[in-house]
Amino acid sequence: MKRRDFIHKASIGAVLPAFFGRYNVNTLATSPWLNSLMATETDHVLVIIQMFGGNDGLNCVVPVDQYDNLATARSNILIPENKLLQLNGITQTAFNPAMEGMKQLFDEGKMHIVQGVGYPTPTFSHFRSTDIWMSASESTENVYSGWIGRYLQSEYPNYPTNYPNTAVTDPLALQIGAQVSLTLQGVQTPMGMSVSADGVFYDIGDESDLFDVAGYAGGQLAHIRQVAQQTFKYGGVIKAAYNRGENKTTYPSQNPLADQLKMVARLIKGGLKTRVYTVSMDGFDTHADQILAGDVTAGRHFTLLTTLSTAITAFQRDLEQLGLADRVLGMTFSEFGRRIRSNASLGTDHGTSGPMFLFGSRLFGGFTGVNPTIEHNPDISANVPMQYDFRSVYASVLKDWFCVDSTTLQTIMLRNFQPLRIVNSPSCITPTTDLGQKGTILIENYPNPFTFGTTIHFHTEGGHTMIQVFDVEGRLIATPINADYLAGDYKVWFNTEGLPTGVYYARLQNGATTQVRAMLKVQG
Repeated sequence: MKRRDFIHKASIGAVLPAFFGRYNVNTLATSPWLNSLMATETDHVLVIIQMFGGNDGLNCVVPVDQYDNLATARSNILIPENKLLQLNGITQTAFNPAMEGMKQLFDEGKMHIVQGVGYPTPTFSHFRSTDIWMSASESTENVYSGWIGRYLQSEYPNYPTNYPNTAVTDPLALQIGAQVSLTLQGVQTPMGMSVSADGVFYDIGDESDLFDVAGYAGGQLAHIRQVAQQTFKYGGVIKAAYNRGENKTTYPSQNPLADQLKMVARLIKGGLKTRVYTVSMDGFDTHADQILAGDVTAGRHFTLLTTLSTAITAFQRDLEQLGLADRVLGMTFSEFGRRIRSNASLGTDHGTSGPMFLFGSRLFGGFTGVNPTIEHNPDISANVPMQYDFRSVYASVLKDWFCVDSTTLQTIMLRNFQPLRIVNSPSCITPTTDLGQKGTILIENYPNPFTFGTTIHFHTEGGHTMIQVFDVEGRLIATPINADYLAGDYKVWFNTEGLPTGVYYARLQNGATTQVRAMLKVQG
């Protein structure tokens, strides 16, 4: 059995004592390259918030310009239009009333929302879809490393040998919680470690017999012991940073996400030279009782969004008061969205795309993408069409926040995913043209409706250009265009013989610009 397979299948990591109340802390090691950056005032930190269960994006970021059709599709759960939170300067989109704090951040230009984020040919399994988001893989392949793990390993190829050391004393990434996720798994070796807080794992052996283990899988066990002892050594550094740190904002009580973010802020203030933090909250699988019977502004989802919004807002305010705001970027993700039409149980079922929220002082505020088109009386299986691949968001963070070069970026992301205009970091960002936000029509088709086929007309500014066609369930039907082009206008014939009648979506991506065109096939 290979060492990496043994460790992955055993799901064993090393214990770090629970210094900070009821939360365990799981660690990753750092790189010499990042260590040199950590001494500067422009050190960048990424905080990833997982919303496990599949968040209903249409109940968070409400397309007011589609309100009438939305009311038909989800009349039993839709919030009255007059109770939605209006955004400054924006009339076509509003927030759930539970998101008052996030609305304030948005109005201040400290929040960026990417609309319609998903991936081709989605799965509706929580665990499989979570793996896809964490590994940044295609839905048709199994990848056993995480996107952050691959990033760390590109910077830190010799881990875990001879680390920590006098030059590199701090962990690169911390996951607050009981178990390290696939996000932090490296290609060659696990970059993360976790077990329970009681420390029993350390009884496996001591340093004196670390590399003298006889019997089956002895080499693998020695490797695990090595990782365990390295993690224990990081524990003192983390505890010292926590003791040095402080919080200057009052966080909401009885809010598990706020407790985790409060710890993160304190560790950053305490001088911990850590690049990535992951935190999480669950409960977003709202098949039933998403709203309270008789009150659509209360219920499970309202409570979840209140927890999320108040925690993020307190964290951002704390960073501002601590003088850390320009160093920290936050990002949320959920394994999928919910369907357009609600069900009879006052809930919504597993869907495809949804919004991603990024927050911080170093962002271009506003939206990437536009409100999804809600058809009149959509089918029960209809989904929010994908506008952006989630891996383009990841690529944007790696490129414009951590300054990863293009060659390394493609290696980490496994393919070429085009970054978006999200991060406003002068140290490494390059200007991009966002034609999609200027109202320019970049993709259309004629005839529409059509019977046997249609011609897709598209405009590209040059470079890599891709057109994908999805059905209403989010399944990838075809990729008519996937090549480099000179700037100009082009067209391609899309043959729909053999496809059932119904709505299809043609998605154009050219650099950071994406547009989606709805197309209708009718009976001939």
